[in-house]
Amino acid sequence: MRLLLLLLSLTGWGPPGSLGEGIPQETIPLSATSPHFDEEEKYSTHMPQHLRCDACQIISYQMWKHLSEVETKQQSHRAKGASLSESEYTDVLEKACSQSWKNYGVHEVNKVKRFVGPGLENSVGISVMMTGGPWPGRLFKMCHNYLGELGEDQLYREYRQGGRGALERLLCRGTCPEEEAPGQGGFLQKEL
Repeated sequence: MRLLLLLLSLTGWGPPGSLGEGIPQETIPLSATSPHFDEEEKYSTHMPQHLRCDACQIISYQMWKHLSEVETKQQSHRAKGASLSESEYTDVLEKACSQSWKNYGVHEVNKVKRFVGPGLENSVGISVMMTGGPWPGRLFKMCHNYLGELGEDQLYREYRQGGRGALERLLCRGTCPEEEAPGQGGFLQKEL
């Protein structure tokens, strides 16, 4: 309901006495279209190259979030700052990768496709996000590839040493464009 009122107020439509009253009718109308996917984006089992930077940020966020939540819960039973056991962090990272990934989708703004969801900066006004389809499976696969390539031990060690930023630098190394590279004032600084 609030979104409807906001949209009505921005477009100048609405019943008398509503939030939209007094806004000139010449305001620019808002519009959004669904993304147009090419063959690779529709059918490939792999994450398209142009979405890998967003995907590694999503995965590092989810790993960080899951590990942080479990460590916070464990603090009531252990000394503050105590590490998780190997079996605990292995389970947590497996759960982070095996989730449904349903909160993520792709939108297109000015002919550029980007992921949208928790852990990413979503500063675009109005857009249409496409969820489901191949995106959850691709995030699942990419996350498990990180577990296989880097191993849970290295991922947890990076998390313990530098939190989300360290995980992001490890996972996104060589994936994100130079201006968005972790630790260089790009997307990581926006999130912090």
